[in-house]
Amino acid sequence: MNRKDIEKYFCNILQKEEDVSAGIAAIRTLLEIIKNDRSSTVQELDENLKVGIDVMRNTNYPITAINSGCELFLRFITFAKLDRNSIEDCKVIMLNRGLLFLKKLNEARAKIVKLAGQFIVDGSQILTHSRSRVVLQTLKEAAKQKKRFHVYATISAPDDSGERIANELQRAGIACTLILDSAVGYVMEKVDFIMVGAEGVVESGGIINKFGLFYIRYYLFFPDWNLHNRSMCKRNEETTLCLNGKFQFTRLYPLSQGDLPDEYKYTKNMRNKDLKAQHPLVDYTPTYITLLFTDLGILTPSAVSDELINLYL
Repeated sequence: MNRKDIEKYFCNILQKEEDVSAGIAAIRTLLEIIKNDRSSTVQELDENLKVGIDVMRNTNYPITAINSGCELFLRFITFAKLDRNSIEDCKVIMLNRGLLFLKKLNEARAKIVKLAGQFIVDGSQILTHSRSRVVLQTLKEAAKQKKRFHVYATISAPDDSGERIANELQRAGIACTLILDSAVGYVMEKVDFIMVGAEGVVESGGIINKFGLFYIRYYLFFPDWNLHNRSMCKRNEETTLCLNGKFQFTRLYPLSQGDLPDEYKYTKNMRNKDLKAQHPLVDYTPTYITLLFTDLGILTPSAVSDELINLYL
């Protein structure tokens, strides 16, 4: 596959299959590259896969999940290169391992939904930010179980993705109120917990997600300037749930917003312009997360580094 074919294949998945994340689309694209590869050596195949990753990173899609998904996928299929007599044998084993890896990832969402759904009980008041596919499915499954709860969805500027999830929840018969991002403080005293997804989970257990979550999680939950709200903050400081798959774990350790690379914060088209005039798409929320619901189980933020070591051993 040439660069143009790779880009077309990857973009078609995301344009036609709404429920597929960029990370899963990237892994499917790498599998397609292996399937159509005509390399005569493992080194050539490696180079072709690197070209494929570079092409996907340079599309106009956020690269957080692309990076983490591709890294873990390549690690998973690496062992196929060992002790193989021919490149064809290697390709077959890599393809089989890759398909198995993809199958596990496709099953991950159902596992996460089942784990997270247990935390939703009758009367729950839930805040969500942006549009997460796994959060949406979790809320829908809870509603199917006849649980009664209310969702507050931030409008999630600048792309207003919160309006989209609010409409989807309302169509599913789930009580949902769409609020301005700046109105979070007003509704927070009613909220029992926050439930969000993540574009990436870094080694510290912090998350990379839609811009604005850091403000919601930190400044509104730890407002030293607001003595009246401290009781509310105390009640909510340990109630942020993040739903994500292991393919979103990334070997990155930002210490602050400035440590997050520009390629994570801006799409390709935005990076071609003056970044000082651009609005970041994501921000970094440090370890103000209570629990991570993953296909590896329910984790605390401090457990992420250990899981990354296990994944890349």
